[in-house]
Amino acid sequence: MKAAVIESVGRAVVAEVPDPAPGPRQVVVEVAACGLCGTDLHILQGEFAPSLPIVPGHEFAGEVVGLGSEVTELAVGDRVAVDPSLYCHECRYCRTGRNNLCERWAAIGVTTAGGAAQYAVAPVANCVRLPDHVRTQDAALIEPLSCAVRGYDVLRSRLGARVLIYGSGTMGLMMLELAKRTGAASVDVVDVNPQRLASARRLGVSACAENADELDRPQGWDLVVDATGNAAAIQDGLDRVAKAGTFLQFGVADYATRVSIDPYRIYNQEITITGSMAVLHSFERAADLFATGVLDPDLFISDRLPLTSYPEALEQFAAGVGRKIVVVP
Repeated sequence: MKAAVIESVGRAVVAEVPDPAPGPRQVVVEVAACGLCGTDLHILQGEFAPSLPIVPGHEFAGEVVGLGSEVTELAVGDRVAVDPSLYCHECRYCRTGRNNLCERWAAIGVTTAGGAAQYAVAPVANCVRLPDHVRTQDAALIEPLSCAVRGYDVLRSRLGARVLIYGSGTMGLMMLELAKRTGAASVDVVDVNPQRLASARRLGVSACAENADELDRPQGWDLVVDATGNAAAIQDGLDRVAKAGTFLQFGVADYATRVSIDPYRIYNQEITITGSMAVLHSFERAADLFATGVLDPDLFISDRLPLTSYPEALEQFAAGVGRKIVVVP
């Protein structure tokens, strides 16, 4: 089969690789679409993946075409979205319900072969069947939505909060949509890319700007979310948190990224700084939300490219052009 392969640091190609075979409790999925994510860029940079080469792609959906010998929950022909998370279920964090912090954390498309391919293998427990009205190609959005749902689990957002989001790429826009549905009094967005701000306006943002100084909120925001991983955005966002407010590090920063904090201000103003890592008990809920139309796939997915264009798709994503880019085998 054809698959994208990150062969070495900085090098991605499309190559022929062996077709996958399912284990007893696994299924083979014929991939309908696979989204690109910042994690894929980190893998390209030599981070996250324990070793290269690797077939990337952790945001994917498709049709079941093969069953392991012990699979009874699904049938050939079922359409599914796949939660890429792979946990050991044995370590302290798994035993206390914090599986996303698993000491042996792994993920399809990060540590094992992923969905940027014609076929991919997944545990049956990781597959969520799609309702008839959901297009299979669109369901690649469920995985990033599940990360956003996890983010709001961490925030425990209260009614009437004033929210500021840094970044209006796919994840920032998803956080915007969820903020609107969790009772925010206002949701403002900052992004240095004016084209991306146009998408935020289409979704009904309260206000948006290229710099938070342009927004009229001298007392700060109750909830500040970084969806960029960019050091300058994170540093600015920390300074915009109102008294008793919360800062959520949601974007994936490079390992070497560093910012400064003011410990006295954190103490004196009772500011909370927290993070949200990947997916935790949120994939099924995201699938349910997606089925209700919480996102408009035609707005969120800006580019549907052939799998053979995966290296070019990575370059486009790295340049910040478009919103969600998916490859279609």
